Amino acid sequence: MHAVTPLTDVYTHRPQAFFDAYLFDLDGTIYLGDEVLPGVRETMTALREAGKVVRFLSNNPTKSPEQYAEKLTAMGIEAQVSEITNTIVTTLWWLRTHHPGATVYPIAEVPLMTALSEAGFTISEDPSRIDVVISSYDRGFGYSKLQIAFDALWFYKRAILIETNPDRYCPFPGGRGEPDAAAITAAIEACTQVKCVASMGKPSELMVRAGLAGLDIPLDRCVMVGDRLATDIRMALNLGMPAAVVFTGETKPQDVTVDYANAYRLDTIDQLIPLS
Repeated sequence: MHAVTPLTDVYTHRPQAFFDAYLFDLDGTIYLGDEVLPGVRETMTALREAGKVVRFLSNNPTKSPEQYAEKLTAMGIEAQVSEITNTIVTTLWWLRTHHPGATVYPIAEVPLMTALSEAGFTISEDPSRIDVVISSYDRGFGYSKLQIAFDALWFYKRAILIETNPDRYCPFPGGRGEPDAAAITAAIEACTQVKCVASMGKPSELMVRAGLAGLDIPLDRCVMVGDRLATDIRMALNLGMPAAVVFTGETKPQDVTVDYANAYRLDTIDQLIPLS
């Protein structure tokens, strides 16, 4: 097991100029629970006044973009539905791009099911008709759902397996949590020996591609801002894209290793804004 090397020069440093587009994680970056984090409102005001593109990214498939926009607006943060890219949005974008006529079987909760139906995708529990099995966060997951996925993938051998997000668990306040999509993906892979071919959430580059769809902005003119090194920051660095880790959520200064030396390191999010 190899030791990680912490940075010996961890310090807060900020960008010296504006980027063209800003991609923000939500929980731990913009808010914690129902509380807006320090400097967020001022940062958003400065970016809007400067005419910058703003996008909000989340791995959570249990809320619709509309719900996220409503939450942010209620917190005093301007947000349009079109600016929200969560794994529901990424999943729809990927299916439209790669399998536009697919019959799908989502192991998922209501928001994803509704979005797929409204987007015109056929949802079926008939394994002989299923083209794409979608593994997602599903608190109603059980043996009968696993059997349908098993038959579509193993018996009929006609379907592919994708997942909305690669998270093993969803953290809750107080140190608790619930099994997330990766647990369901693992169950399906274990019995079928069929591997998941695409993951729609961070650190997959698909989330960035979906979030920037329709915009002609080079990746080196965009910055990803988040509180998690292994998802938010790793996704950006894998794409050669600027990244900024903010120490208001999961990551603390001592957690930053040499692998993340190229990321900006911010005590609070308002340090994104250049001084002049």
